This record gives sequence, structure tokens and C-alpha cells, in this order.
Amino acid sequence: MDEHLQASYSFYTWPSAPVLAWFLWEHRRELPGKHIVELGAGTSLPGIVAAKCGAAVTLTDSASLPKSLKHVKRCCEVNGLQPSKVRVLGLTWGLFLGNIFTLGPIDLILGSDCFYEPSVFEDIIVTVAFLLEKNPQARFLCTYQERSADWSIEHLLHKWQLQCEQIPLNNLGAESGIDINELMEDHTIHLLEITRV
Repeated sequence: MDEHLQASYSFYTWPSAPVLAWFLWEHRRELPGKHIVELGAGTSLPGIVAAKCGAAVTLTDSASLPKSLKHVKRCCEVNGLQPSKVRVLGLTWGLFLGNIFTLGPIDLILGSDCFYEPSVFEDIIVTVAFLLEKNPQARFLCTYQERSADWSIEHLLHKWQLQCEQIPLNNLGAESGIDINELMEDHTIHLLEITRV
């Protein structure tokens, strides 16, 4: 896939991102002092919300897409987040290069709509497995848009010794009068919590 097409994924806020961002907002009291890493950050909505709630956030996108990384930095600037508050790093799923070793301790890994292309599912899972091995107390919170009933990560989770729990979304936003279906834009979106076995 050429860089221009790949980068275009990063410039759009997919429907999964507001759902994950709202979930983080509802759990904002748990975020101050936590170190959070967002994978495939794109427009960085969940990571920006976490940073605004007091978390130390590292936003990552593919190291091979400098325009996407520049866009992530611009999203932070537009939202009033200084580089001292949020780090932006190139991190390519499935490649264990320098930046992945500079993340330090992690409490929470975020991903919104990373599972959009089956050919990258294992790259994402192996990256998450590596980060969870280094940070056994951490968890990976991931929203994804259901695109095909045939797509599954279950065998990859088993292979990389991870477990998954689906977090129900039916009450998300209810206390604030938010209609979760409006956030989802008529898509079927799921929230998963993935941890080590």
C-alpha cells in the first residue's frame, strides 16, 4: 500500500475513536498519573482525551509514515497540548525497532479501529503482546468497527497468550444523556480489553 493511501487513514476520525474517547472520559478519575500509549493514533482523539484528563500520553503511528506523525503532532497543538505533555513516536506494528524500547512503564495501551485490515492483525497482536509482556499489569483497550463476521483475532490471542473480554457499551454515555448510537454513526462497534493470560 503506498504511503499516500496509508496516510489517509490517519487523517480521518473513525467512528471507533469517539466511543473509546467517551469511555476514557467516563473513567477520567482513574487516568491522572497513568502512562498511556495509543497505537495507530491517527487524529489521536482517545489519547488527547486521556492527556486532558491528566495521563502521561505517548501517541504512536507508523514510523514509515512521517506525514501521519506530523499530523498527530498538529492534532496535539490544535488541542493545546504541549510536547512536554504528550510524546509522539513512530512505532510500526510488528517491527521491534528503537522507539518501542523507549516507551518505559505503561499502564494502559489504547487502540481505536486498528483492526481494519486482516493482513495487519497479527502485527498489532504481537506488538501488544510484547508491550504487555514488558508491563504485565497493563491492559489494551481497543474499540473496533465490525466489518465482517469472518474476521477474528481469537486464534492470534491464543497464539500470543492473550485473553480478551468484551466490555458492554449499552450504558456508555447514559449518565450524560449521550446516545451511544449517535457516537457509533450506525456502525457496530465493540470495546475489548486484552490482557496477558
